[in-house]
Amino acid sequence: MSVFQQLTERDRVFDFLAPVQSPVDVRHGAILYLEDVSVSFDGFRAINNLNLTIDDGELRCIIGPNGAGKTTMMDIITGKTRPDSGSVWFGSRHNLLTLNEPDIAALGIGRKFQKPTVFEALTVFENLELAMAADKRVLPTLTALMTPDIRDRIDEVLLLTGLQELRGALAGILSHGQKQWLEIGMLLMQRPRLLLVDEPVAGMTEQEMERTAELLTGLAGKQSVVVVEHDMGFVRSIARTVTVLHQGSVLAEGTMDQVSANPKVIEVYLGEGA
Repeated sequence: MSVFQQLTERDRVFDFLAPVQSPVDVRHGAILYLEDVSVSFDGFRAINNLNLTIDDGELRCIIGPNGAGKTTMMDIITGKTRPDSGSVWFGSRHNLLTLNEPDIAALGIGRKFQKPTVFEALTVFENLELAMAADKRVLPTLTALMTPDIRDRIDEVLLLTGLQELRGALAGILSHGQKQWLEIGMLLMQRPRLLLVDEPVAGMTEQEMERTAELLTGLAGKQSVVVVEHDMGFVRSIARTVTVLHQGSVLAEGTMDQVSANPKVIEVYLGEGA
C-alpha cells in the first residue's frame, strides 16, 4: 500500500481530532510536562523554575498579569525559544527541547496567535484546504487532488467551527470572530493533539465570545487545549482548571473560584474586590 493510500485509509474514519495512530505516548495521562524550566533575556528572568502538567484531553486556562511569562511559555513549547534549563516533554517519548518548530508542529502541537492570520483573498473552504496541504505529513499530491474523504473532513471542520454557511465566502469579509474560528479550523485540519490558543476572544462581541466558548469546550476531550486569556468572564465560562502565572512561575492553580479567592492572586493580578 502506498503512503497516499495509507493516508486516505486512515482518514476514512474522520477522527481527525485524535489520530488513530498517534506518536504521542499518554499512557500516564499527561500530554505535556514542563519541569524546572527557566529562561532569561538580557538579565531578565522571563520564566523562573516553571513546573506545569497538562493532561491528555484537558482544557486548561492560563492567566496572569502582563510580563508573567505566558507568551514565553508558549514560545518554549513550540520551539521558538530555547530555555536556559529544565525539561519539556510531549507525552513520555518526545523531548521538545531537541526538536525544531516544524518538527514540533508535525508531532501535533498547534498554536493560534492573538491576531488571526488567514488568507483573505481565498474562500473559507480554500483556507481549510490549504491548511491541510501545508501539513508536512501529507504528500504534495494532495494539493492537486480533492478526494471525497478530504472534502468530508473539511465539511466536518466547517460544521465544528460554525462556518458551514460561509464556505464559499472570501475570508476577508468575515467578522473578527469568524476569522478567529477559521484560523482554529485551519489548525484542526492538521490534527493537533495539543492546541495553544492566545487570547481568543480579544475584540469579540458577546455573541462571538459565547460561540467561541462552545467551540473550545467542544474540543476538550478530543484533544488538549491550553487557553491564555485576560477576560475573566470568558475564563470562568470555560475553565475547569486555571493556572495563574506570575514572574515566570506558577502562583496558584485550581478552579476559577479557588484562584479568584486566593489572596496572592488578588494582590498581583485580579485586584481588590475581584
